Amino acid sequence: MRAKPNNPHWSSPMIRIIIVLAALGLAACSPGAPAPSEPPRAVIETALGDITVEMNPDAAPITVSNFIMHAEAGVYDGGAFYRAVRDDNERPDVEPMNLIQGGHGLAPLEGAAGIAHEPTTQTGLTHSRGAISMGRFEVGTAATEFFIMVNDYPGLDAGPGTRNPDEAGYAVFGRVVDGMEVVEAIWGQPTSLTNAPEDYQHPQYMDARIVIERIRIFD
Repeated sequence: MRAKPNNPHWSSPMIRIIIVLAALGLAACSPGAPAPSEPPRAVIETALGDITVEMNPDAAPITVSNFIMHAEAGVYDGGAFYRAVRDDNERPDVEPMNLIQGGHGLAPLEGAAGIAHEPTTQTGLTHSRGAISMGRFEVGTAATEFFIMVNDYPGLDAGPGTRNPDEAGYAVFGRVVDGMEVVEAIWGQPTSLTNAPEDYQHPQYMDARIVIERIRIFD
């Protein structure tokens, strides 16, 4: 027969809960317990200041890996933010969107391979203020060009009735966590057709590109 405990209060449910919580607390503080991993961040250094982006590899692993690979290889060093889309320079036949676009040009950098598309219907991410997303032409052509949202614009998400006829939207992979004032300063730069591609019809290209000095990755 098992002996009764000396103090009957130790058998109460409340005491047992306290003991379990204490044990969990000790386990969490144990030197061998793995620390929770922080999401990788990218610091985009520009002539107007830094923009810090927190990426979401759990939701968009392919897109995040692609951006980190190009950043660490120095692909963006010496690139620029070159396009600012606002109400005053948007196409007249669409609901205006507000964003800045960066990289090396509207088309992917020569030699950069397109990646598999991760639509917002799959990732659960959205084109809300501060979102960073990949530019593309057809699905699967996103490679180096990216844009940052200045205001919410669900029309760039995937789904019926959205901006792109293919309804696949664009691939959001993170969000600005510091430096939105820099994003807005870039967005407010004068634009025209002066630096636009020959067949481009909308005055959205900056008269003076904002240089991306480098992109540093922290994980």
